[in-house]
Amino acid sequence: MDKRTLLVWLLRALVMLVAIPVHEAAHALVSAKLGDTTAKDRGRLTLNPMAHFDLLGALCMIFTGIGWAKPVPTYASRFKNPKAGMALTAAAGPVANLLVAFVSVLLYKILYYTLPASAEINFLLLFLEYMASINTMLAVFNLLPVPPFDGSRIVTVFLPQRTYFKLMQYERYIFIAVFLLLFLGFLDGPLYLLNNAVWDFLMWATSFVDKAVFALAGVSV
Repeated sequence: MDKRTLLVWLLRALVMLVAIPVHEAAHALVSAKLGDTTAKDRGRLTLNPMAHFDLLGALCMIFTGIGWAKPVPTYASRFKNPKAGMALTAAAGPVANLLVAFVSVLLYKILYYTLPASAEINFLLLFLEYMASINTMLAVFNLLPVPPFDGSRIVTVFLPQRTYFKLMQYERYIFIAVFLLLFLGFLDGPLYLLNNAVWDFLMWATSFVDKAVFALAGVSV
């Protein structure tokens, strides 16, 4: 096993300590704000990684790049508007990951332009790069519109209730099928395109940093 592989595993593990708790705590926060305090009452409204980690899911994420956490419990009946409540709670996780990715890219650019190169700074920049890319990947992955991913809860707003509950009956089988498709590489193309689209947006959204640096240096862009 080479040092590069160990470094990748270390960086993934460090990023997981942030990305997973942020994602799951965002679900719990929005759920509580909309009327369902189940997740909050069970200790899920926290950034403590131990409250959210599923051991097998965490190990899979570190070693393969694909993983999962403990699902945040939600009950549609406790929302004033069940469909909207489920959809907004589901969307909170990916949105939180995208915000972390945005902040990571922003910090990367600021540090890259302002701090002198060193081994420590290079490691920090690499960590921020992984933080941005993995949070982007988690957001895109969780927005897949099939059970049990967050995207399936979001599209329920547009589905008849009977169709939604029928889909939920096959949630476990759909998850296994999607996981196999991921493992065999059949979803690599679409996920790659979606990741790139989000990454391009993040680069554009933080381009004001580049423009400011170039302006200070007297370089026209």
